Amino acid sequence: MPHAEERTLGFTAPLRADNLFGHLVATAVPGVEEWHDGAYRRSLDLPGGPGVVALQPGADGIRAVLTLTDPADADRATTLARRILDLDADPVAVDATLRADPVLAPLVDAAPGRRVPGSPDPDEFAVRAVLGQQVSTAAARTHAGRLVRGHGTPLPEGFAGAGSTLTHLFPSAAALTAVDPDELGMPRTRKRTLLTLVQALADGDVVLDPAGVPAARAALGALPGIGPWTVDSVAMRALGDPDAFLPSDLGIRVAAERLGLPGRDRDLVARAEAWRPYRAYATQYLWAALDHAVNVMPG
Repeated sequence: MPHAEERTLGFTAPLRADNLFGHLVATAVPGVEEWHDGAYRRSLDLPGGPGVVALQPGADGIRAVLTLTDPADADRATTLARRILDLDADPVAVDATLRADPVLAPLVDAAPGRRVPGSPDPDEFAVRAVLGQQVSTAAARTHAGRLVRGHGTPLPEGFAGAGSTLTHLFPSAAALTAVDPDELGMPRTRKRTLLTLVQALADGDVVLDPAGVPAARAALGALPGIGPWTVDSVAMRALGDPDAFLPSDLGIRVAAERLGLPGRDRDLVARAEAWRPYRAYATQYLWAALDHAVNVMPG
């Protein structure tokens, strides 16, 4: 029987939950992530075996329910849960910096405490970032779901609980080196990029370590087909870089136009100098200016 444990995860207030949980659920990979019984849930590949974490927002903390193969993995699962929800951020410092910009100030005042939705596994997120290049959120989820069904490790029967749609762990980079290009429903160049990436990750030529962001950025950016958007997406969402920025992102461009910010990438980058060292959080406020599912608390 799996081990079940409940913890309350603290944070520095304020915490804006709508875009945080909304983003995680809107981009959730079928079989690996879900919104179930009022909580964001996902499978975790832990040292002692598969785990599932369920995270539910509350006024005084995040309720975390851990389902573990090995009880000794509870602290590791908790650390990953905190990373997913960016609970170690300092929203007071972040928002004070961003309020100094007259365009961002109303967005911050309206909904302070936005966090950067994170990933427990940088390799996983890098794969998902490549799958998401120049396609819709729905298409990226479809591509990722196929890889999960074909190459992910199945969870033990009944492990995720009644009514759950969680079925697998996300496949490792090593497992994805066995992918047949013909099973990838995407352009040839992106197939090549994906297969090059997973081979580099499996071989250790690219090491995505939050403790070594500059080296990870350089190694990732040196791969063919990996451009600045992918590098900064991984740095922002999986490596915890608080200053990562996505000037070429479509959502950022639309938000910039609506808010009267510069339209050209280089001009927007110049304007964003004032947001350092928290441009990743400025990105969350800009995305929040859009009418998109990532900004809506799941029902």
